[in-house]
Amino acid sequence: MSQLIYHPLRARLLQVLSVEALSPRLRRITLGGPELEGFVSPMPDDHVKLLLPAPGETLPVLPTFSDKGATFPDGAVRPVARDYTPRAFDLQRQTLTLDFVLHGDGPACTWAASAKPGDQVGVAGPRASHVLDPNAHAHWLLLGDETALPAIARWLEWLPQQARVTVRIEVGRAEDRIQLPAHEGLDLVWLHRESQREDCSLLAEIRRLDLPGGFAWIACESAQMRGLRQHLLSERGWPREQLYAAGYWKRGASDHDHEH
Repeated sequence: MSQLIYHPLRARLLQVLSVEALSPRLRRITLGGPELEGFVSPMPDDHVKLLLPAPGETLPVLPTFSDKGATFPDGAVRPVARDYTPRAFDLQRQTLTLDFVLHGDGPACTWAASAKPGDQVGVAGPRASHVLDPNAHAHWLLLGDETALPAIARWLEWLPQQARVTVRIEVGRAEDRIQLPAHEGLDLVWLHRESQREDCSLLAEIRRLDLPGGFAWIACESAQMRGLRQHLLSERGWPREQLYAAGYWKRGASDHDHEH
């Protein structure tokens, strides 16, 4: 069972420090600034809200937070906000690293594609974390697509080396694969969506596996997530309290927040 822990919520104004291409469709942006003091992200799948400047502006309008929620200055245009998983953060160096999948023409993808050192952006959160015990399960099942790569990488860093970790990742093509952290118990298979083979989907792959139970974590496109969740719950009888599933994006929608 996970325990939901809430964190003090504040918006931070950060600056782009560096930009790196991890693959043709994955861009790593490292943000930094003194406002990262006090930032917390204890779990691999935490997410922050990226607060983007309005079109034609260089600075985002940042809210203040209270028990009543977010408050913006009178007359201000609220920033476009999108959810992202922190790939890494370093409080001593005051840096926060986010990875962006460059797919479609949504506002966050558009911003990430043109971001350069010196640009400024807002970050709020994480608001809460679903805290788990890394030693609670001998086996962990991680299923995701490109958007889940930051969280999967953090899971591999977070889980004990003696744990068995089954990871299946669906990406567009072979060049979209990236180097993941080493883990002694890792069983990793990459699936290539653009091969157009029916057996290369996450659902087809998971149906072939002999799974020993444990904790299952799923993050991918919303419809795909629902199919994987249904398979585990209905066809395999997976305990609901040992499964977490999130739709990180929705095909055809540019304003989709995480779906659980």
